[in-house]
Amino acid sequence: MNVRCLIHQDGSTHEWVLGQQWDLIVTMDDATSEHYSMFFVEEEGTASSFQGVQEVIEERGLSASFYSDRGSHYWHIPEAGGKVDKQNLTQFGQALKRLGIEMIVQPIHPKRVDVSCRMFRTHKERLPKELALTSITHMAAANRHLKEIYIPAFNAEFLQSASEESSAFVPWIGGQLADSLCERHERVVGHDNCVSFEGVKLQISADRLTAQ
Repeated sequence: MNVRCLIHQDGSTHEWVLGQQWDLIVTMDDATSEHYSMFFVEEEGTASSFQGVQEVIEERGLSASFYSDRGSHYWHIPEAGGKVDKQNLTQFGQALKRLGIEMIVQPIHPKRVDVSCRMFRTHKERLPKELALTSITHMAAANRHLKEIYIPAFNAEFLQSASEESSAFVPWIGGQLADSLCERHERVVGHDNCVSFEGVKLQISADRLTAQ
């Protein structure tokens, strides 16, 4: 049997600690609901999605596919409510393509959306109380609690049995993941050996190739 390895990522904004609105980013196994990565950030986006995928690859390996909603950091959508543009990839989409991971967009389907809503409803019921009981108010401490305490307990209670015992993850042997899970922007080097990026000029050291 060909076991398909599919990870799912989603985020939710909530007052996880008193007076603080953070985004909770979860990257999980789509079949078993096992949470591989879970952390708080100030705002969900490309960087947080890179972090979630990197944590999964470092811990488990490469997945065959990645499943997400229609968030703008995942997909370009030319027309509101229209189809995603699978040719004009976002920075995140380009990075996953470099890794050979297929991206799958979540269909607008009530049943699938409800699964994600139920998961975050559980987190919203449990996590704020748990963090309050441990007097955690800072994000760094909250993220340590997630990794060391909350995720193992959550998986022990909610993980569903897999149809196949063997892992479908492929070990990562490609060097520094950060070199692939990153944004890449093309720029033209000027005659002064400088490139401009977002209003900032960056000097490139001259060598025998650039000094001509």
